[in-house]
Amino acid sequence: MRSIGHRPRFLPLPVLSLAAVLGAAQSLLGICGPFTDVAADAFCPFVQEIFYLGITTGTTATTYDPAGGVTRLQMAAFLSRSVDAVLKRGSRRAALKRFWTLQNENLLDTTTVGEGPGEPASDGLDVWVPGFTYGTVSRVRSSDGRLLETWSGALAPGNALSAAGKIFIAGHGVPGSLYKIDPREPAGAVTTLASNLGNQPQGIAFDGVRIWTANGGNPGPGSISIISPGPSIPWTVTTVMPLPTEATGVVFDGSNVWAAYLANLLKLDSNGNVLQTVTLVGANPIFDGANIWVPNYTASTVAVVRAASGSILATLTGNGLNGPNQAAFDGERVLVTNSSGSSVSLWKAADLSAIGSVPTGAIPIAACSDGVDFWITLVGHEIARF
Repeated sequence: MRSIGHRPRFLPLPVLSLAAVLGAAQSLLGICGPFTDVAADAFCPFVQEIFYLGITTGTTATTYDPAGGVTRLQMAAFLSRSVDAVLKRGSRRAALKRFWTLQNENLLDTTTVGEGPGEPASDGLDVWVPGFTYGTVSRVRSSDGRLLETWSGALAPGNALSAAGKIFIAGHGVPGSLYKIDPREPAGAVTTLASNLGNQPQGIAFDGVRIWTANGGNPGPGSISIISPGPSIPWTVTTVMPLPTEATGVVFDGSNVWAAYLANLLKLDSNGNVLQTVTLVGANPIFDGANIWVPNYTASTVAVVRAASGSILATLTGNGLNGPNQAAFDGERVLVTNSSGSSVSLWKAADLSAIGSVPTGAIPIAACSDGVDFWITLVGHEIARF
């Protein structure tokens, strides 16, 4: 036990005059934060906030120039920094100190799931993974990647959807099927809601009222199936054919459903009629709250379409894109799986800037996000946390 008389050793502090101390303090503190030309009034907290968040640094170290004008370019910079600051500080990733992006494939945390994993879905707590080969659906806990339960009885399940407290699965059969899982019930057989969808569904979405599937056809042309929930099963299915080609994905933007149809992205009304056609090539669209991202496997590009107008904002290339297949959005970043390149490519959704590409080892298929991590299904029988 240390004696009372023993004292830790510290380096001696320099002797400073009172004038020196006050002078140093004055260089750090003005009237409003560091600024000497801003009054300590009701506007001061606003100035301090955007300074501390890095949105503005002032005109000098001690002046803000509160009466100065702002150009459109300066305003763009302020707004862009504001968006970045809100996303970084307000996300679940920030609360968990996840300010990094994984760069090493050896650190991928994988969980064994059903053979032939398809498009997963997160309900916020768990990730649900269809196993195409043996008709299973695996429930993986997001916090630690542990396989919790496995459901059975689905025919060729390929796409998962979390909606209205349930998990819905599109069965990739001929004809297609829609299955339901109640997460509150013990694991067992899935419930069949409908077995008369268009052939081979390969995309699923929910608009708040009904469930939509994009059907690839084969045999026959592609189609869109609209499933209306009812008090009993089977649920009512209406299938429409906006174009006589393969439908390759479907997404809801909060107002309308969009369907990818090989060389076109179609904006649909509530009955599946075409409101607008955007000419592009791609499949498996996702929505980031403002824009629709459409990977193009053949051209190794990703089209970004503004949902409000249907205009193509950009066609992304490079950044490791090599046979891009599916995408996912985590609230800040968009991840795209590269089936030919065995990698994933990431972009900042706010300004479409490239973050980088990371190898995955095994071939990635599809992805989802739980708001903290991305989850990527890999060829074989695994899902990886990214």
